[in-house]
Amino acid sequence: MRNIFLAIVIGALLQAWAWFESYDTSDPPEVTNRVQSVSLDVGGPKAATSPITQSELDRVAGMLDRVKTVSSTVRLYASTGLVAEVPRLANERDIAVVLGIWLGRDEQNNRREIESALYLANHYPNVRAIVVGNETLVRNEWGIGEDETASVTELTKYLRELRRRSRVPITTGETWDNWIDHPELVREVDFISAHILPYWEFIPADGAIEFTMDKYDRLKKAFPGKRIVIMEFGWPSQGYNRQRSVPTATNQAELIRGFLIEADRRDAEYNLMEAYDQPWKTNEGTVGPYWGLFDASGKAKFMLQGEVKDQNHGRTAAIGLILGALLTAIAIGRRRTAFGHALAVSLSAQALGAGMALALVYPFDNYLNTGSTIAWVIGFILMFPLTAMTLLKIDEVAEVTVGNRPIRLLPHHVKPPASFHYPKVSVQVPAYRENPAMLNETLSSLAKLDYPDYEVMVIINNTPDEAHWGPVEKHCRTLGPRFKFLNLQDVKGFKAGALTLAMEEVSPDATILALIDADYVVDKDWLKDLVPAFADPKIAFVQAPQDHRDGPESAFKTAINSEYAGFFDIGMVQRNERNALIAHGTMLLIRRSSFDEVGGWSTATITEDTELGLRLLEAGYEGTYTARRYGWGLLPDTFEAFKTQRHRWAYGAMQIIRKHAAFMTPSAPGLNYRQKSQYIAGWSYWISDAFGVLTAFLNLFWVPMIIWAELMIPMLPFTVPILVAFGVNLLHCGMLYITRVKIPPHRILGAAAAAMSLQFTVAHAVGRGLISDALPFKVTAKGGGGKKGKGPSPIRVESIVGVLLLVGAGALFYMNKENQATEMYVFAVTLIVQSLPFLAAPLLYGLERAHAHSKGNPDDTAAQPIEPETPAPEAKAA
Repeated sequence: MRNIFLAIVIGALLQAWAWFESYDTSDPPEVTNRVQSVSLDVGGPKAATSPITQSELDRVAGMLDRVKTVSSTVRLYASTGLVAEVPRLANERDIAVVLGIWLGRDEQNNRREIESALYLANHYPNVRAIVVGNETLVRNEWGIGEDETASVTELTKYLRELRRRSRVPITTGETWDNWIDHPELVREVDFISAHILPYWEFIPADGAIEFTMDKYDRLKKAFPGKRIVIMEFGWPSQGYNRQRSVPTATNQAELIRGFLIEADRRDAEYNLMEAYDQPWKTNEGTVGPYWGLFDASGKAKFMLQGEVKDQNHGRTAAIGLILGALLTAIAIGRRRTAFGHALAVSLSAQALGAGMALALVYPFDNYLNTGSTIAWVIGFILMFPLTAMTLLKIDEVAEVTVGNRPIRLLPHHVKPPASFHYPKVSVQVPAYRENPAMLNETLSSLAKLDYPDYEVMVIINNTPDEAHWGPVEKHCRTLGPRFKFLNLQDVKGFKAGALTLAMEEVSPDATILALIDADYVVDKDWLKDLVPAFADPKIAFVQAPQDHRDGPESAFKTAINSEYAGFFDIGMVQRNERNALIAHGTMLLIRRSSFDEVGGWSTATITEDTELGLRLLEAGYEGTYTARRYGWGLLPDTFEAFKTQRHRWAYGAMQIIRKHAAFMTPSAPGLNYRQKSQYIAGWSYWISDAFGVLTAFLNLFWVPMIIWAELMIPMLPFTVPILVAFGVNLLHCGMLYITRVKIPPHRILGAAAAAMSLQFTVAHAVGRGLISDALPFKVTAKGGGGKKGKGPSPIRVESIVGVLLLVGAGALFYMNKENQATEMYVFAVTLIVQSLPFLAAPLLYGLERAHAHSKGNPDDTAAQPIEPETPAPEAKAA
């Protein structure tokens, strides 16, 4: 326990160190003079039309009071509505005003703006100038396409009118390059009002001031003797980067302070954009709301003197450390493990805690609209299962690679005690419409078992066609009296129902039940080696791994066989250490008395074997496992059959969750803490695939929202975890296969592709399992029993979604060519990563079809010697 405590402390200290190192601080030169002028927006577009109430007037007065602490002049962008009250309120506070006239295609609104501005300029002595229009040439308000002639002509008309009627200087607000490109405008204004915003021109923060002053000098050189005001300069404190232009709170503070000092040194006139953050300004992307000296609540974002630092960093760090500690406690819990294992889990938990902290504080550090709020809520909810699954997989990797070695595995040959008597075993072989040649091969191998006392029960169910069962019955007679042939028709409850009926025919003196699938050829020592494990009265079942003899047949089967091997050589070994084995209905030995005690087979689930094993553990018994292969079956013939089998397993898992969830609560009797945590973790693997598909669909839905609705790109705290989880999955597969399965790298890649190809299938099964509990049992076609169906392609959905995700990623890369925003790239890469499981399905299907064509059998994916004549009653049974 001391080593575990040390590992936890090291993890926490490293997270604290990472927060300390990432603490963004600087100490730029201090500003001693007041800011000449700041832009002020008192309510966005609604300010021109919303009712003017006393509370609104009080709010504007409060804004001016805070502005006065840093500047004595404000620039406005309009002159009607609530904005028209600013000159009066500013005059009461000795604040000068530069009025604005908002111009657009609405002539009536233009006229209202002009008349209001002239009225205000004539009535309030603190009005010092009028800016007629704001970036009307940038917007090309009256032009067509790239021709700005009409816009220049229309703007000139307004400028001449205002200069004729106004008592104060007149200008228009335009970017510096438009003044250079349209020198004819200079003759129409009393002074040049230039907007120089390095962020929008892809200038990095460390070159922004130099860039600004260079453009200022260029204007002075181009128009000597003309008064020039830098009417807009600023830098956003948050949002997406534009190439090397990175908006951060520290960059904003350093740039503003540096610019103020340089402008004062040059005696340059300027106006900062802007006084307050404007959360409504989404038309400028994610940076639009964050140009203010004050945040939207009126809090100063930085001071003009003293150290500049991230004010929220300490809070986020504290939350990250708390979450890291909680995740570490949950992951390690009351376990006794090796120091390396504990350290790896501790470090991972702390890293994940830091990521969750960044996601948690996002709405407190950013302005969210309705769409982004919904996105944040969904993303944060999905982060919990994503984090849990990532930590579970890291835990398993660490446990297998640097944790304690397995100690509960059965040796290759269980040595029985001297007094041990080999009991009679009833070997049961259930079969439903199986290929008789395949089944007979299984029975022949059972006839060669080196065991003193056993019987073999061949349990044919719901198979009316004699072509399926006739040759099997004949072969049983040939093999002798050990073999009992049962032909059960109209059975309810699928395989579990047939096995339950067959129990009436089991020899009374048989105390061990052995289950084997119809396609398995067994080692002659299977029973002799493993039955002695029952000398321990606590053992209720003994499980041997599955393996397959047709794996080398094709690249498709090699891939799926490698995927199966991972479960039996990794997952089952680890579960065995916690006495939390999954019983699967082949190569399974069961103590008959324990079987009877818990009620035998249940027809409440289509994975009756797993459910039985769980009941035996809940009753206080133990299961045990051997990693040695004693049986070799046949793999699914087709990718469709592979999907069908996994769909059945995942759906059955959901049925088991429904039935046994109450037994997993901390206070529930039966299972201990380690068993419960292992089962919950195992079920989480199924559910994680559903969340993976859900997040892929949500992100795919978000792509057109970004392209056409210009909504926010998903924030990094909700895209990076998906990439981290994918990386952990690759690490999980690679490290564990190298350590335990010991197969070449190309087969590990095949196993990974096979596993990914089933993500949508598992997600579909989980979804069905949440809303339904009566899905029919479907047999996995194998051993020449699978004919290519004539229905829809088994990869239709996966192919469409995978391609759409790639197209979406391509569209985002194309959109991002100019800005090169990091978040956009990360989101695009996330879409590519999310497409891989969907695209793995057509890859596996292609391997299967390539093998079928190589055998000269393009229509049938496997030989089909027998076609059933009538539909099985089983398909209709609930």
